[in-house]
Amino acid sequence: MSEKLQKVLANAGHGSRREIEAMIKEGRVSVDGKLATLGDRVEVTPAMKIRVDGRVVSIRESTESVCRVLAYYKPEGELCTRRDPEGRPTVFDRLPKLRGSRWIAVGRLDINTSGLLLFTTDGELANRLMHPSREVEREYAVRVFGQVDDEKIRQLSRGVQLEDGPASFKTISFQGGEGINQWYNVTLTEGRNREVRRLWEAVGVQVSRLIRVRYGDLPLPKGLPRGGWAELPLNDINYLRELVELNAETVSKLPVERERRRMKANQIRRAVKRHGQGGSAAAAAPNRRSGSANKGTSSTRSAAGNKAATSKGNKRG
Repeated sequence: MSEKLQKVLANAGHGSRREIEAMIKEGRVSVDGKLATLGDRVEVTPAMKIRVDGRVVSIRESTESVCRVLAYYKPEGELCTRRDPEGRPTVFDRLPKLRGSRWIAVGRLDINTSGLLLFTTDGELANRLMHPSREVEREYAVRVFGQVDDEKIRQLSRGVQLEDGPASFKTISFQGGEGINQWYNVTLTEGRNREVRRLWEAVGVQVSRLIRVRYGDLPLPKGLPRGGWAELPLNDINYLRELVELNAETVSKLPVERERRRMKANQIRRAVKRHGQGGSAAAAAPNRRSGSANKGTSSTRSAAGNKAATSKGNKRG
């Protein structure tokens, strides 16, 4: 079955449909050596070669059309890139293998930041979630080193000037700590590079630990080990799709793959074992703040006692 070229490329994670339409208009896309025009339809085959700016890009056959989303607990020390020339570990190394498709990261976390990172097989979903206009709320647990007084909290709430423009936290809540090492939970509705760290540095405070504990209404699943992943159920996938005005999915890969994932559970535990030592207390802290999501699902977003989801932004009515 043929599909519009921009849809095929968007689903493969090469940009939003609007961005790809612009590429086609600019003459940057070709199909099997022929320059593409807006409105072209293609039927993806293994032999087909689609090029963007002269480079062959990976595409998937239309049979793999089910939208899938993973919640991944990124450890510190992993890069948000597919390959690193220096051979350092990346966030893609532990993800389950796919046929005819690929995982696309929804945003990035820097090498020294851990916590919730979403991956999807739907490029259009990923691009819409990452677009600044969507203002999807992110929550972070932050351990800071330095004196924090009421004036600094006011500055961070009202806004400070960074090198790439003004920025502020939507909410700041004190979570505890001793001396000048204290934990706060903060929320943002954008994902500029190292924004959380730069905001604290702007008021003279250093960040010593940074963990993303929530994306939209989806918390970091309780019990998920660092380096582990959990596939989201259909209701959570459709929550994300509704956030960015995409049609709801009606089927999920999760039920048919549940048994396979059970068999791989021990492999995942072994793969992340080296991250477990010395990190149990730190991993438990954000989970207490972000509610009690079941392992392998995040359908308990509205659980009572969830301190992390204190704000009203991006909540389901």
